[in-house]
Amino acid sequence: MTQHADFIDSLRHRFEAHPHRHPKVKWDSVLTRLHAHKPKLKALSEMERTGGEPDVIGGPESGGSYRFFDCAAESPEGRRSLCYDAEALAARKENKPAGSALELAAAMGASLLTEAQYQELQQFGEFDLKTSSWLATPAELRKKGGALFGDRRYGRVFIYHNGVQSYYAARGLRVVVSI
Repeated sequence: MTQHADFIDSLRHRFEAHPHRHPKVKWDSVLTRLHAHKPKLKALSEMERTGGEPDVIGGPESGGSYRFFDCAAESPEGRRSLCYDAEALAARKENKPAGSALELAAAMGASLLTEAQYQELQQFGEFDLKTSSWLATPAELRKKGGALFGDRRYGRVFIYHNGVQSYYAARGLRVVVSI
C-alpha cells in the first residue's frame, strides 16, 4: 500500500469508528469527493500529522462538500502555544511564541473553526476538557485587540475572549477543511 492509500485507510477507519458524527453519510460518497479533490488531501494530511484526527462532521453541504473537523479529544498537540495572528506575533517584544494560529491554519490549507462550528463539533463528543482552541474571530473584535477561544468545562461549552498576543501551552487551534 502507498502512503496515500494508508492515509485514506486511516480516514476510513476513523469514519467507521464514529458513525454518530455523520449519521447519514456513506464512506463511498466521501471517498469520491476525496478522489475528486486530491490537493485537499495535503490539508487533511497536515491535520493528521499535527494530531488533529480529522473526521467528517454532519452531512454534505450544498454542492456536496463534506467538512472535516479536528476531532482529537484535546486541542491538537502539534498546534499549541501560538498567539492569534501575525500582527499579534509581530507586536510581542519578548517571549514570542513560535507562530500564530491564523497563519498556521492557512499554511495547512485549512480554516480556524468558527464559533458556530465549534458549538457543532461539541454536539458530537466532549472536546477540549483540558485544553482550549482559538476560534475564527469577527473583525470588529479583532480590531479591538481581542480574539475568541473555546473549551468545555463543567459539562458546558464556553466561548471566551483573550488578547490576541496571549498564548498558552494548553491553547491550540482546531481547523476545518471542506472537500
